[in-house]
Amino acid sequence: MIEILKRLEDGIFTDSADSTIKIGKALALEIAPDTTIALYGDLGVGKTTLVKGIAKGLKIKKTITSPTFNLFSIYEGTWQLIHLDAYRLNKSFPLENLMLDDFINSPYCMLIEWPQNVPKLINSNVIKLKLSIHDDVLENKIGSQNSNYIHKIQTY
Repeated sequence: MIEILKRLEDGIFTDSADSTIKIGKALALEIAPDTTIALYGDLGVGKTTLVKGIAKGLKIKKTITSPTFNLFSIYEGTWQLIHLDAYRLNKSFPLENLMLDDFINSPYCMLIEWPQNVPKLINSNVIKLKLSIHDDVLENKIGSQNSNYIHKIQTY
């Protein structure tokens, strides 16, 4: 099994946005082409920060921001990166209206924030990661809105 994914089975604790970005970069270097990754977690747990790391691993130069109002953004690097933020979608939203198939070019990596809102895109081949905040782990602190918390990234 791929090293970073193996480590993610047990969970990786991060203590800063930089360490979350490093995990994303390592993940980008080990995943197969045409991979979809579902990012589960509450607001502020570092989903977009992880996406920034994956973008760095794919040598994307543009600034990565959350596409909450655009729904998705596409970036070009060594592979195409599709960043879908499904926060504002509901489960009955007709996904064909997004026209994703018209924009996706292989090789790609699709990252889906709030994947529970687009269950039709989540199949057994999707890598599922859960990001969470833990205030009960004392050895680390994360550079998020509240530096008293630890972020954990784990396969789901």
